[in-house]
Amino acid sequence: MKRFGESAAGFLRLTKAIDATPTAGRMMMQMVGAFAEFERAMLKERTKAGLDAAREEGRISGRPKLSDQQQSEIRKMITMGDETASDAAWLSKLQPATVSRLMARTSSRRVSRAQ
Repeated sequence: MKRFGESAAGFLRLTKAIDATPTAGRMMMQMVGAFAEFERAMLKERTKAGLDAAREEGRISGRPKLSDQQQSEIRKMITMGDETASDAAWLSKLQPATVSRLMARTSSRRVSRAQ
């Protein structure tokens, strides 16, 4: 808004009848901006408090961590042809993308070992 004023341009919102050109309009826009900043800070604090409370209760978020045994079982299911990647993901309660990443890492390791 400050740059608009310095360049002799104004701001007029047509749908809500807000005119930021006069002094009172600029003050109103500053107050709206301050409230928006305050609300964003409050949202950030509440989110952090919720995540901290979940961690204290033992609930963790993020991608599931697979043990080496789980990884090898999934690889074996897919490479032996017993299951498709999407079926292996469903059986393991994982997202298909997680299984795809696992299989991609497996194939890239094989290529690097062969060289």
